[in-house]
Amino acid sequence: MEPEPPQRPTETPRDRLPLGRAAFLGTIAAGVIGVAALSRLGGMGVGNIVGSIGNVVPGMNSIVPTNGWRIYNVQDPMPTFDPATYTLVVDGEVDNPVRLTWSDVEDTAQVVSISDFHCVTGWSVEQVHWKGITPATLMELVRPRPAALHVNFQSLEEPYFDQLTMEQFKLPEVLLATEMDGLPLKRVHGAPMRLVIPQMYGYKGVKWLSHITFEREPTRGYWETRGYDADAWVGMDVQH
Repeated sequence: MEPEPPQRPTETPRDRLPLGRAAFLGTIAAGVIGVAALSRLGGMGVGNIVGSIGNVVPGMNSIVPTNGWRIYNVQDPMPTFDPATYTLVVDGEVDNPVRLTWSDVEDTAQVVSISDFHCVTGWSVEQVHWKGITPATLMELVRPRPAALHVNFQSLEEPYFDQLTMEQFKLPEVLLATEMDGLPLKRVHGAPMRLVIPQMYGYKGVKWLSHITFEREPTRGYWETRGYDADAWVGMDVQH
């Protein structure tokens, strides 16, 4: 009997993507100037008009992700980040389990890394500038025990989670990213924190991180239970 094909990630339609405050205000401003813009732009097509309004109202062109990004989520609505209540829990097989407030996260040393992002569905975004906490910095803080052979990453978007081996977690350029391209992560990209592992396809990069657990045993993540390989190396066929 042939195995069932993996369940494919479904892109979130742009009309369902949340607006940030700046984009929302830009939309209101665009509405206010809409009549004047239409008069001034005359017979231009709708697409050109929207582009021109974007030049008039700063932030208008950033209402939805561009530059090749496509957004996926498994629950609606997407999680919302509140810096006043956010807590990152790091526990499991460690000597020093911690509960980090957002202020604690901001006070933790972070580095910048540039890497390409690849999605298993076939698209890529090159030269993404990430800033975040390195695995070495996190491990220095919590001190994993020798029994810790795997690392689980739980999203605020339950039931989404995934897992890396300790060797994978220690790979170069892996980050717990808080910024992308010089700005704090947007909600659609996993604010306030996401896992970045450039060597693997994007479904391993858990967004909206809330809980990191160092564990003894392997656990199949959300997409692994839906037919994808746990070792999602870029360039390999991850489908069973």
